Amino acid sequence: MNVLVTGANGFVGAAVCRRLLAQGHTVIGAVRRADAELLPGVQRRLVESLGPDTRWGEALTGIDAVVHLAARVHVMADTAADPLTEFRHANTEGTLHLARESARLGVQRLVFMSSIKVNGEATAPGQPFNADDPAAPVDPYGQSKAEAETGLREITRATGLTIAILRPPLVYGPGVGGNMRTLLNAVRRGLPLPLGAIDNRRSLIHVDNLADSVACVLDRQAAGRCDTYLLADGEDVSTADLIRRIARAMNRPSRLIPVPVALLRLLGLVTGRSGAIDRLTGSLQVDASAIRDSLGWAPPVRLDDGLAQTVTWFTRRRQ
Repeated sequence: MNVLVTGANGFVGAAVCRRLLAQGHTVIGAVRRADAELLPGVQRRLVESLGPDTRWGEALTGIDAVVHLAARVHVMADTAADPLTEFRHANTEGTLHLARESARLGVQRLVFMSSIKVNGEATAPGQPFNADDPAAPVDPYGQSKAEAETGLREITRATGLTIAILRPPLVYGPGVGGNMRTLLNAVRRGLPLPLGAIDNRRSLIHVDNLADSVACVLDRQAAGRCDTYLLADGEDVSTADLIRRIARAMNRPSRLIPVPVALLRLLGLVTGRSGAIDRLTGSLQVDASAIRDSLGWAPPVRLDDGLAQTVTWFTRRRQ
């Protein structure tokens, strides 16, 4: 199968390309720059920035399936005058334009990397998100992804293009950035962390598990459908337990201080960091049974093994 991967040079894109190459697919990376670094064996096709007018004709020639990872990503402090319009331009309008062009040019399948933010930001104890829950995004990024999903379902009905919508939670693994890298650095430095009293539950997914799910839906999803799958490693952990496991993999003390959650949330209000505190203290659990039951998918990388890989990469890059 000839598979075009948008965002092929990113953190998730590299893992997806590696997995598809190992499975024997011909992998073509759609990138904006001629000097973008791609894995050996990945072919290169240049495309413009993602939007409603992107010219996809040349990139889609001879392509059987598209894995659409490129997006305007979620940022903590967005400086755009109208963030929702900017997110919609790339993530909604750009995605739907790519899907229509794919259907027009004979592509058979499209995998869309959405986000658990389509479901929302938090779950009640013992009530994980599932694919049948109504969309409830709370920020422009999540809203743009939710609107793209709605449009993709309409495209399948109109054209028969087979589409898989994947909603991962926090993705970690070698090469990770963002909050996970900040946490890794804090544990490495031995900083005392006031998170020892947190007893929440959060789902994560290792980047190789995410890549494996992409390969699974390309191989097993029934044709002519638009299906939504939530993804997770399968072992939910508290923030405090996650830190303990990272520290154990680093062979360092966790240095957790049991500060009451109510006090942490008060400090969040005072410092203007309520969102960050809510993510550290709240739960976000994912029910990934749909992809397991319908396609037989199971994550190949266990949480502790994935954290060990991540720590090894992080430690080596610091040397």
